[in-house]
Amino acid sequence: MINFNIAPFTGKELAYVKQAIDNHKICGDGIFTKKCNAWLEERFHAQKVLLTTSGSAALDMAAMLCDLQPGDEVILPSYTFSSTANAFVLVGAKLVFVDIRPDTMNIDETKIEAAITEKTKVIVPVHYAGVSCEMDAIMDIAKRHHLKVVEDAVQGVMSTYKGRALGTIGDFGCYSFHESKNFSMGEGGALVINDARYNEAAEVLREKGTNRSMFFRGQVDKYTWVDFGDSYLPSDMNAAYLWAQLELADEINEDRLATWNKYYEAFKPLQEAGRIALPTVPDECVHNAHMFYIKCRDLEDRTLFISHMKNKDIQCVFHYIPLHSAPAGIKFGRFHGKEQYTTPESERLVRLPIYYHIEHQEAETVIHETLRYFNS
Repeated sequence: MINFNIAPFTGKELAYVKQAIDNHKICGDGIFTKKCNAWLEERFHAQKVLLTTSGSAALDMAAMLCDLQPGDEVILPSYTFSSTANAFVLVGAKLVFVDIRPDTMNIDETKIEAAITEKTKVIVPVHYAGVSCEMDAIMDIAKRHHLKVVEDAVQGVMSTYKGRALGTIGDFGCYSFHESKNFSMGEGGALVINDARYNEAAEVLREKGTNRSMFFRGQVDKYTWVDFGDSYLPSDMNAAYLWAQLELADEINEDRLATWNKYYEAFKPLQEAGRIALPTVPDECVHNAHMFYIKCRDLEDRTLFISHMKNKDIQCVFHYIPLHSAPAGIKFGRFHGKEQYTTPESERLVRLPIYYHIEHQEAETVIHETLRYFNS
């Protein structure tokens, strides 16, 4: 069986986890948590980064830091994971879905402004497959309408837009280190804070509503409960696992890109023949090979292709069911304007196996069987 995904493993993870245990500091904010935070800040030129228990938790924190009130509106694409929406449902906001671009599967920046009302407070661009949304246009809209921007960059670690790391462009950015991501800590994520005025509020929120972080920095002589908070701080054992991969981040990135490029070159003739569509990466974007997808002619074609690959012991999967058509999407939100691309494009898309250290022969088998299906 050629798996769709295998979580990254570099070889040092077990030694670092043991070190965390030997330090008698397996809860959060141990040495490995601090190492990961510092690495992410330095590598991405981020103002402040805090590891969290998940990408979903990072989104929850961002939503709460935006100080939304019940009835406030948030603009986002429907083609995303439920966590993007759940974060804003949590604070009582109304979801306003807009259509996506068919080339990148990202939110269509030209559809955002028409969806803005007096209740709109936040725009949530989702960087699908690690390819950036058109952030200059989105930030311009946000500035003119006095809106906050929360980047859902859970797939975008190591990706950039015009030289800037995804997650560092909006007011807040959110990363994921789930086992399905390029870098993993099992379950985990990170919140990027791009305005220092939110640093202390984020620490309090993450530390169960206490000013514990200030206490350990010597800023207060004792710590106490100062505001609402929750437990968003991951175990240092999880951070130890992640640290082994951040040490080799460039190697992991290059390995995935090599597979991505191999697929792309192999399937270009199919695209030129009009049989499939391949991913689009705009010139101003550098992506991280988080996923490789192709687009079949339609839902029936995709179903037959997935079945063909399954029969050859190759695991290929489709992705999101658009949120606006889901029961919770109908309950908590509305679609603004005409839906032209979200559903039909989502029904064509299928993801191929790609992960760190996929074997050469496995990638070649994926290519061979894909070509065999589409050329038959």
